[in-house]
Amino acid sequence: MAESMTATAHGSHGGDGVTKRDFLKLVAGAGAAVGAGAMAWPLIDSMNPSKDVLALSSIELDLKPIALGQGITTMWRGKPVFVRHRTPEEIKEAQAVVSGLADPAADKDRVKAGKEEWLVVIGICTHLGCVPVGNKPTDQRGEYGGWFCPCHGSQYDTSGRVRHGPAPANLGVPPYAFVTDTKIKIG
Repeated sequence: MAESMTATAHGSHGGDGVTKRDFLKLVAGAGAAVGAGAMAWPLIDSMNPSKDVLALSSIELDLKPIALGQGITTMWRGKPVFVRHRTPEEIKEAQAVVSGLADPAADKDRVKAGKEEWLVVIGICTHLGCVPVGNKPTDQRGEYGGWFCPCHGSQYDTSGRVRHGPAPANLGVPPYAFVTDTKIKIG
């Protein structure tokens, strides 16, 4: 009996078979897991988008200052976006063209129904990523009255569709919606 009391007094075995060594292994393993997590968190957190990118994930734009026939350039997610207030003639011309396009797309699929006078496209040439000209009154707009990429001669019409040159696709249409009759939200 004295031998069993000595073994229990030294703490080598508890009544349920758990030793101090088992407890120390558990504490060491838990400490290693917490330490690995603490070291990995800064790396994982650095992969999240920065605050300035999140702030620009969507923008609102007031359309009131844009006169009929005028286009402006705004920035969204680091890309230029062209917003044009199209004239009735530009709309009619864009709707009439349905064949002979390098990247076929109907005008009605590139604008919001009931708001055909407003065209919103990403202003990056689909050939080599240049920024076409055509929003300023002094800019060359090409033969089709839209945008012209002076780098390689691509021309886009008033619906942002490629009509001439090496560009393989139309100007992209970003996700946008009308918040009010005179305000849009891009993104």
